[in-house]
Amino acid sequence: MQKAIMLAENINGFIKFVHNKKTVSLNSDKLYQVKLIMEDFKFQILADELLRINQFDWDEKYTLLLVDRFISGMNIIEEYVKNNYNDLFILSARIHTLKSLSLSLSQKKSIDLSI
Repeated sequence: MQKAIMLAENINGFIKFVHNKKTVSLNSDKLYQVKLIMEDFKFQILADELLRINQFDWDEKYTLLLVDRFISGMNIIEEYVKNNYNDLFILSARIHTLKSLSLSLSQKKSIDLSI
């Protein structure tokens, strides 16, 4: 339950980090692509749901479903950051943190943590 809440808080932090243009002075087109991927996979909704369902009680089945959906989107973002590392290198540390947290909750234990 605490890991799920921590993951949701870190997802929210990642979303705010990517959306804050003052903090991140990267290639705006490539950063915009990361934003679109996050919106396609509904990261904000996933984070809000993780917080909501784990606030008072642990719902393992639904939590694992949400985490696996998050991992699907994060794998695409990770691949995109790897391919555009010179422009998006600053996101790699947060991606690694999110992947590590989601690995501890995931049903799929075969996540590549190398970035």
